[in-house]
Amino acid sequence: MIWIYWILLFLATFLIMECITWLTHKFVMHGFLWVLHRDHHQQSDGFFEKNDWFFVIFAIPSIALIYNGTMESIWWQQAIGFGIMAYGAAYFLVHDIIIHQRFKLFTKSTNQYVLGIRWAHKMHHKHLNKEHGESFGMLYVHRKYREKVKRDKLMIKQRQMQKVSQPQFNE
Repeated sequence: MIWIYWILLFLATFLIMECITWLTHKFVMHGFLWVLHRDHHQQSDGFFEKNDWFFVIFAIPSIALIYNGTMESIWWQQAIGFGIMAYGAAYFLVHDIIIHQRFKLFTKSTNQYVLGIRWAHKMHHKHLNKEHGESFGMLYVHRKYREKVKRDKLMIKQRQMQKVSQPQFNE
């Protein structure tokens, strides 16, 4: 029976991490730890950024919970630790690979979720300073960005239809 609780706590932790990430991004990264996050919003040379330290900061409690939960047979610590780790892996996939293209994968995706998350993140990065930010979450795409992607797709489809319906004259 504990394995059911383990899975539920793992999933709950994964979902709660989106809220924690939003709060941390808005109030910590764009607040008193802007010194670590600034280079992520402004052009920087090199593969690594100071902002990458946040990966380490979030990994520490995950590793500690997994380690202690395993060594002391405390199932709930393990579930929370693995939930944080799974969110970190999803964050890395979405943020560093899909959005920022640190590795050239999914470069030509037309998936509506991918386009929406990229647009939301682009709107976040239009602000080069810590003030006036928007779209602080990572995996959840706000409705206004999803609707923008739908409108863009519809507009492209309508333009294609107009090109097809226009008569072609040969000289």
